[in-house]
Amino acid sequence: MYTHPVLVRWSDIDSYDHVNNVRYFDYLQEARIAFLGQVMETTGDFFAQYPCVLVSQTVDYLRPILLRHPPYDVDVWIASVGTSSYTLGSRIVDRSGESEDVYAKAESVIVAVDGTTHAKRPLGDPERAALLKHLVTT
Repeated sequence: MYTHPVLVRWSDIDSYDHVNNVRYFDYLQEARIAFLGQVMETTGDFFAQYPCVLVSQTVDYLRPILLRHPPYDVDVWIASVGTSSYTLGSRIVDRSGESEDVYAKAESVIVAVDGTTHAKRPLGDPERAALLKHLVTT
């Protein structure tokens, strides 16, 4: 499992004094991109080397995220690998206190595409091997 810290920005806060639900997607995306770059060991543009698109993402909101200085953690892992797609599990967690409080859980489906035509393509062998190396089964 990979953990990416995210800081809440003032602009993320809505009129109820907590993070707007849409911003959860930003936090998940930021962590997802960092995670995939690490999984594939890319030094440049991950999407240029391994073109892919997010085709589905679901989020379960468990509690409101508040503005504060310590970052929240976004955990990301590979949940499954298919022929041309893979699924990431994620969760936004507060580990600043004595307990581990989960604020949201998410599932993201990524499909590999051809960089030129944007048509779906099968995962390449190196891509598949890298993803399977980080597969977390629950």
